[in-house]
Amino acid sequence: MNQRIAQLALVVRDYDEAIAFYRDQLKFSLIEDTTLSETKRWVVMAPPGNSNTCLLMAKAANEEQLSRVGNQTGGRVFLFLYTDDLNRDYEYYLTVGIKFVRPPSKEEYGTVAVFEDLYGNLWDLIEPNLH
Repeated sequence: MNQRIAQLALVVRDYDEAIAFYRDQLKFSLIEDTTLSETKRWVVMAPPGNSNTCLLMAKAANEEQLSRVGNQTGGRVFLFLYTDDLNRDYEYYLTVGIKFVRPPSKEEYGTVAVFEDLYGNLWDLIEPNLH
């Protein structure tokens, strides 16, 4: 058996504002943006570098889904973005207005800082220890 998680759905308020944030501030690549209907698009984005997992931007289609934008995990860290240079990315993110809720700290598994995306979802930015 050969399986992998290819995409995660991220509930967003608006496709274009999500694309702009992830592309312009986090430097993600827009992999696909296909119109499926008048209200639905297939929008896939990936972090810079060699990523095997992408984000599928899923526009909230009703009030219940809209209530989940920015809080898909009940206030816990939702996504984990690995980097080869946390200090570089941390300093860059600060210059483009990314809000950090926890500054870099050394942990057993590496150096980590916690930031919010445009909706308030929490992300771990991690430079893992090399073993």
